[in-house]
Amino acid sequence: MTTQPLDLDEAAELDEIDPLTKLRDEFEIPKRSDGSDQSYFAGNSLGLLPKRTRLAIQEAVDQWGSKGVTGHFDGEEAWYQLDESIAGLQKEIVGCHTSESGIMGSLTTNLHMLMASFYRPEGKKRKILIEPHAFPSDRYAVAAQVEWHGGDPRNDVVTIEAENPDSITPEDLDRTLQHQGNTICLALLGGVNYYTGQFLDIATFAPLLKAKEITIGLDLAHAVGNVPLELHEWGVDFASWCTYKYLNAGPGSIAGYFVHQQHHENQDLIRLAGWWGNDPSTRFDMHGQSDFIPRPSADSWKTSCPSLLAMVPLKASLDMFAEYGMDRLRERSIRLTNYFEKGINAITNISSITPKEHERRGCQISVRVSGSASTLEQKLVNQGIVPDARDPDILRFAPVPMYSTFSDIAIGIEGLSQLLQN
Repeated sequence: MTTQPLDLDEAAELDEIDPLTKLRDEFEIPKRSDGSDQSYFAGNSLGLLPKRTRLAIQEAVDQWGSKGVTGHFDGEEAWYQLDESIAGLQKEIVGCHTSESGIMGSLTTNLHMLMASFYRPEGKKRKILIEPHAFPSDRYAVAAQVEWHGGDPRNDVVTIEAENPDSITPEDLDRTLQHQGNTICLALLGGVNYYTGQFLDIATFAPLLKAKEITIGLDLAHAVGNVPLELHEWGVDFASWCTYKYLNAGPGSIAGYFVHQQHHENQDLIRLAGWWGNDPSTRFDMHGQSDFIPRPSADSWKTSCPSLLAMVPLKASLDMFAEYGMDRLRERSIRLTNYFEKGINAITNISSITPKEHERRGCQISVRVSGSASTLEQKLVNQGIVPDARDPDILRFAPVPMYSTFSDIAIGIEGLSQLLQN
């Protein structure tokens, strides 16, 4: 086994010539015990803190202190419509119209809110389709929705019949739909699978699902800010995503969501209504408007006014995406993951379960190891190399293009190699 699979000098040279290496300076990087920067690969669990976020939060607190309630309406970024301007910053990242995206709640809460509208079991079409390795919270949510509607999750939650559960293909989906398509009314899939790192081929999956009149919902927690998305063009019905991974908006930050414009004026769709989904011009008309009138946009799924201190970090981060652009970040992500794969291929006795084609993956590489993944994770963290374990045998590494470097990768690969050798 090679003790140094990647050359550290070469990695430093690659960092020197990469035009986006400078982005790292915009973030606060956790430190090792000796004061040097960690090699942080856990952005798929929690993104790092942009330096500008500290200032943005302080400014918001100062506005609250100086303006009180008038801050809702005073100034260019009055709080009253701040959620709408932030939603506009998401459209390029997820590929939609401004009217199709919004921010509210948290990921799983939003999925429940959206499934309240879009999971409509009727007759024999009662089942919800999920992927192999679906995120546990998604499994819990769809099972609860089935039970809420009087069904049995053991029969009414079904999984794509994949030849290789680590890499789902359109052929797998087509085969599943041939067997069960007439009984499925909703598919809830991950854009990028949290476990394997596979970027699902939604552009090909969507027509197969639509041909069976199956509503399409997506959990984009591991896809947003990571891979190119075209939600409107793909014809996805609804989606939601957290913003604390690749969008770097902070632990438990406010979530985003999407509803295709074809559904905006459909008042037959039940919404779990609240005043923030109402027409803003009549929102405070507490006595004159007794009935909820949904706005003709994704905003009609909102219920409550969003937290200012939850919105501000998200805006600070989305401003960075607008400045640098998803295309450039995606190009850098491919360079970084190709380099990481080169290092993995130089180590014996481990392998990546993530698709090798960059079109089929984001920046996460999931590595299968021998022995306990959690034990290896802790040993790596002790060295200042931070992956994320999924027991029994998967280590997830996410070289995030906004702040990871080639040097991080070379150091991380060397540390993993030496641990396995020992």
